[in-house]
Parts: sequence; structure tokens; C-alpha cells
Amino acid sequence: MRNRLALALLVLSSSLPAVAIAQAPPITTSDGRIEKLKPGEYLWAPAIAPAGPVTVIVSLKTQKAYAYRNGVVIGVSTVSTGTRGYATPTGVFTVLQKDADHVSNLYKDAAMPFMQRLTWGGIAMHAGNLPGYPASHGCIRLPLAFAKLLFGITRMGVTVVITQDALVPVVVTSPGLLKPDSDAIPSTAPFVWTPSRSPSGPVSIVISGRDRRVVVLRNGIEIGSSPIVLDAPVDQTAAFTLQSIDADGEHWLRLSLPGDPRSGELSAEDRSKGHLPEGFRAGLATVLTPGATLLVTRETLASAGTGKAVTIIEAGNEPGNKGGGS
Repeated sequence: MRNRLALALLVLSSSLPAVAIAQAPPITTSDGRIEKLKPGEYLWAPAIAPAGPVTVIVSLKTQKAYAYRNGVVIGVSTVSTGTRGYATPTGVFTVLQKDADHVSNLYKDAAMPFMQRLTWGGIAMHAGNLPGYPASHGCIRLPLAFAKLLFGITRMGVTVVITQDALVPVVVTSPGLLKPDSDAIPSTAPFVWTPSRSPSGPVSIVISGRDRRVVVLRNGIEIGSSPIVLDAPVDQTAAFTLQSIDADGEHWLRLSLPGDPRSGELSAEDRSKGHLPEGFRAGLATVLTPGATLLVTRETLASAGTGKAVTIIEAGNEPGNKGGGS
């Protein structure tokens, strides 16, 4: 009863007319609307892309969350992330759990409506107070109305990218997983491919330009890794979502990262610049479905360069702690 009362009070206190700004026109970076958003405000235009795979990118630097569907921005919201000492981790995550009526077991039964868990250690996206600056215990707080809208279009396993600098998210993984090799690698080079480790779920691919390495994860679990030969250096981080597969091949749509206006489909010429062992490429083709996410970063996957580990996909196995951390 106490939990439900706390939830009702949060819903009531958050339902202010000035908080939600619903917008029908396309959301672009050129008209200034995104920059003018005040704490608690958001833009929402789902009709621009009524169907397709969903990806969420959170920029800690700008304190905003961007929702993409079928490669198009359909929503932008102000957020409040972790304060000093409770920093929100950066990296690539998947939604591990959804609970519209969640309450925390870490912070005095705090109400966390429309919670979408990103780590079992207590990091999640959920509705909460937005004072205009980082103020949470690591979670990503959203306006109540936006949290509900986002909750309605996502599913388990949706990819969420959290970055400090929207143009260059640094992505690393567990020690020892990757062994950088700057030499040219033939198509017969050894690779790891174990799709049975995770038989189903959304697929995420991360490529490091510095390591010349690719890692494939399904439902948050690594199922393959391989060396990759790149014909050109990676000069800037880019993110893509697989829109469709047809007789002409795979159609990867670029996600316009905050501060990066590039858009459009990944061309066949660009795809041909990455060379994989034939067996690995064949295996990868068997698990790709619309909604898969591709992140290409110029940073190393073995080290963030700052001595701080950055998460790349939270393991799909649930430990005992079910707390949410805001």
C-alpha cells in the first residue's frame, strides 16, 4: 500500500502541463527546438517513423536522451543522470527488465515509474525529478510522460548507448577479451563464433577501429569475436541500425548522433571497407535481423585510455540484487 501511495504521489506531482511538449513536425537539430528544451520538457513525433527497430542514445554531456525508430529521431527528452560519486556508466547496454510500477529496494521504496533496467547493479531509465542538472544515484531520470511514451515503444533487449561525448563514445569490454593486432589479417584468420551461448534476442555489433576487432553480442551475451581489416581509419564514432534485408543485401541506417548531422544508409562501398574471415561473416549473416545495432568506434575496446572501465553490454543473467538506483 505504501509503495502504491508513493507511486501515486510521484505521478500526481509530475503531471504538470508545462512539463510535456508534444511535437508533430520532424525533430531536427537545425531549428533550435532541442537546444531550447527546459528541464522536464521533451519532443515527441512518433508518426515520422511509425514502425521499425528502436534505439536509445543518452548524452551525459547535454543531459538529453534521443529515441530513434527505424533510424529516425522520434523523441528527444531532457534527463537527469548520476551526480558526483554516483556517475552514470557509459557504454552499450540492453534493456534487461521493464516494470511500469517499479519501486526501489535500495532507496526507501522510492517510486520509479516506467522503469527500464540497464544493469542488475541498479542502473535504469525511469520517471523522476529533473532539476536541470545531474542529480540521481546513477539512473537516467526522464519526464513522467516521456518515460511512459518510451516504455510503450521499447521491448526487452533494446539497445541503449550512454555516452559522455556524443561524438566519441568510448566502449570497452572485460580484460583479456580483445588482443589488438595492427597487422593485416587474412580472411582465414581464426575467430570465435558460439551462437549457442545465446540462442535468441537482439544483436549488437561493436567494431573498434584502433583494435581492428569486432565483437558480436546477442541479448547482452557475447557470441562471437573476430579480427577485422579496415581499408581506412575510423575517424569518428558512428552508430547504425539494420532497417531491412532484401535481395539487394543489408540496409543499415545511420543514427544521427547528437552533434553529428550525418544521416542516410551505410553504402555498399563503405561496407566493403571492412574485411572479415569468411566463416565469421557467414555466421554473422545467420543472426542478423532488422533491429540489430552496429556501433563503430575509433577507441580501443581493451582500454578506455583513462584507467576507467566502461561497460559494453550488461550480462543477461540476473543476480540477486534487483534494486534500481535513482
